[in-house]
Amino acid sequence: MSFGNQVQLKVYQHIEKNIIPVSYEELEAKAKERLDAKPYYYVVASAGAEITATQNNRAFDKWQIVPRMLCDISSRDLRIELFGKKLSYPVLLAPVGVQSIVHQDGELATARAAAAMDVPFIASTASTFSLEKIADEMGDSHRWYQLYWSGDHEIAASMVKRAEAARYDAIVITLDTPMMAWREKDIEHAYLPFLEGQGIGNYLEDPVFCSRLDCPPHEDMHSAIQLWASIFGNPALTWSDLEFIKKQTSLPILLKGILHPDDAKLAVAHGMDGIIVSNHGGRQVDGAITAIDALPEIIEAVEDQIPVLIDSGIRRGSDILKALSLGAKAVLVGRPYMYGLALAGEEGVKQVLRNLIADFDLTLALSGKRNVQELNRSVLKRL
Repeated sequence: MSFGNQVQLKVYQHIEKNIIPVSYEELEAKAKERLDAKPYYYVVASAGAEITATQNNRAFDKWQIVPRMLCDISSRDLRIELFGKKLSYPVLLAPVGVQSIVHQDGELATARAAAAMDVPFIASTASTFSLEKIADEMGDSHRWYQLYWSGDHEIAASMVKRAEAARYDAIVITLDTPMMAWREKDIEHAYLPFLEGQGIGNYLEDPVFCSRLDCPPHEDMHSAIQLWASIFGNPALTWSDLEFIKKQTSLPILLKGILHPDDAKLAVAHGMDGIIVSNHGGRQVDGAITAIDALPEIIEAVEDQIPVLIDSGIRRGSDILKALSLGAKAVLVGRPYMYGLALAGEEGVKQVLRNLIADFDLTLALSGKRNVQELNRSVLKRL
């Protein structure tokens, strides 16, 4: 019996209890009830009028699944391989910063949930807890590290080296955040949690960052926060700078935030190991192309030279199937698990993953497919 069937039976037989809402819409609504306005809107809100965030979800509706009948779908195999590692599912937890604003255990709870569900966790530079503490929660489970490239190159290099030493499997460089966008709700609430000392745990424990301070952060947190604010983004970065990071690590490097096929070609030309098609969940450029609309051209541009992943708008199993059928190797899930974390901590994240994977498994089967490798463009029809 495959994953989705097992989950169904356990729920129907009351072996497993639903501790959070099953539907994404109700999950978000419950999180809004639970959280104070500032942290809730920090997670849910996006840039400008939030057109991109809204369209990210709707864009999946343009692609419709064409199921095939009388196929042997009695068992399914959801496994994939990325960078020589076997993964149980084509799903990863996207890097989301400052998770402590929705739950006191923040990234530590998420890391434990990811490990328990055998889903890779991409730890953010902007975590409240350091990458080493996150790694300690995960044992030998798969984990990647996401880098916000600091204005201080040596701090960026230090964090990459720390990630390799802590046995992370890959480095994800986020390109679309050289500075924070105009986010109306955050401006309205005058809320940036980093200025309250949350989300800067990787900096506070970084030896290079601390060497730039006159005294340790615990003795003068204000100065540490001010230094963070002065070096967080790096708007001067160019493609030639990638060579610097390549020299710091032997780990695979993926570029996150690619939306233009020419940038995908440049990623290949500069020796990058993977791409994550993403518009940051609509949080950076309002009116930007949706991730799922950008995906086909990027797949074509890359010509299967490096793996392409996608985030921004993954809400249900059918979204996962559509993304994989268009050529993505795996998907990243962001806001849904943050709502699960807000409502029920580690167990909430686990249940979000349980529901998504079960939904995907059953959708795969009912489309007439037995494994991820059978998915291709023929599964879909565009409206």
